[in-house]
Amino acid sequence: MPIQGWGRYPSVDARIDLPLTVSALAGQVAGGDGLIARGMGRSYGDSALAPHILGTRALSHLLAFDETRGLLRCAAGTTLAELLAVFVPRGWFLPVTPGTKFVTLGGAIASDVHGKNHHLDGCFSAFVESLVLVLGDGSRVACSRHERPELFHATCGGMGLTGVIVEAELRLRRVESAYIHQTTYKAANLEEALALFEAHHGTTYSVAWIDCLASGASLGRSLLMIGEHARDRQLVLSAGRPLSVPVDSPALLLNRYTMQAFNSLYYNRVRTAESRQRVSYDSFFYPLDGIHQWNRLYGRQGFLQYQFVVPKAAGLDGLRSILARIAESRRGSFLAVLKAFGPANANLLSFPVEGYTLALDFKRERGLFELLDELDERVLEQGGRLYLTKDARMSEATFKRSYPLWERLQAVREQYHARGTFTSLQARRLGLE
Repeated sequence: MPIQGWGRYPSVDARIDLPLTVSALAGQVAGGDGLIARGMGRSYGDSALAPHILGTRALSHLLAFDETRGLLRCAAGTTLAELLAVFVPRGWFLPVTPGTKFVTLGGAIASDVHGKNHHLDGCFSAFVESLVLVLGDGSRVACSRHERPELFHATCGGMGLTGVIVEAELRLRRVESAYIHQTTYKAANLEEALALFEAHHGTTYSVAWIDCLASGASLGRSLLMIGEHARDRQLVLSAGRPLSVPVDSPALLLNRYTMQAFNSLYYNRVRTAESRQRVSYDSFFYPLDGIHQWNRLYGRQGFLQYQFVVPKAAGLDGLRSILARIAESRRGSFLAVLKAFGPANANLLSFPVEGYTLALDFKRERGLFELLDELDERVLEQGGRLYLTKDARMSEATFKRSYPLWERLQAVREQYHARGTFTSLQARRLGLE
């Protein structure tokens, strides 16, 4: 059947199996090739697309929890939303979370997701104690930083190319509230925004919405949101009613004029240089999760999310060069998010390096791929790279220039029977057969 990623581009005609047990999954792996695991399908591009897809959602049960240490062991098909529903009322939160809770634990590890606290806490894998994988020959092995460390560091951020993650042990963060104390700062341009990131480096969470269509003296104008967990002992949220996008939006609805109008209204809705409010963790971490099927806003042709990081040394000048080109193209996004990253970790394909990352959504239309090729070159010139979980079109040359440890990944895959078994459209495109 035809299947797509969250960006609805590209599409593949795939055989999809949904094994109900780890044993059943292992049997399908042992007898198959050209396959990849898939959880909730929230990777934007083609990293979870292959001729044979193994769905992991049936593997979604909790196995053990150490209340004194916050150490959770569970099956990898469990979603972050399911974990939050169980553990926030008990005073525990995810140590790192991406911008959606509708991803599986296995997907979060395979993407080594990052959040609004990377500058202090690093990636999701920093809190993963151990993993259990089904290898290409159908066998099951455990790995950690101390047991088969080469497999652990290849798997965290490895985009599912080393095996199928079926179980993980994760350290949760103790909290006293389901609410966040949020402060919003209004930055007139990119220089002010980066200065605010630096000034609030010690705050646990920070993220900026950025107007990528603004130019001139207003280039990079932003709203920076910082946050800390509240301590009011209110651990239960009132149930909200999510919205839904029932049909695909008309192709002409999203254009430079509507996006420019939205960006202007969004920026100017904040009247003061600094404002404070108490918000739910859902509102702070997962604003788009309140709109089901929001990817339909981009119409049937879909969209591409483009996320890159540039090192801190490139900083202001590097980001300014890239933002100026996006503003000039008039293809800007109304969903543009800027975050600060801390140091890189030891994982072979993990995305973050110390610096700044910007994520944008572009409607798929004529001329877009040429623009993104040009932006790739600017990112590479600054010593940066693109996020594999968001990627749908990066070239093999760009990937191998920016992820220098890819050959070590291939050696680990060879050692653990992954080559020839686990693959994806993305892996083939990037030369990771």
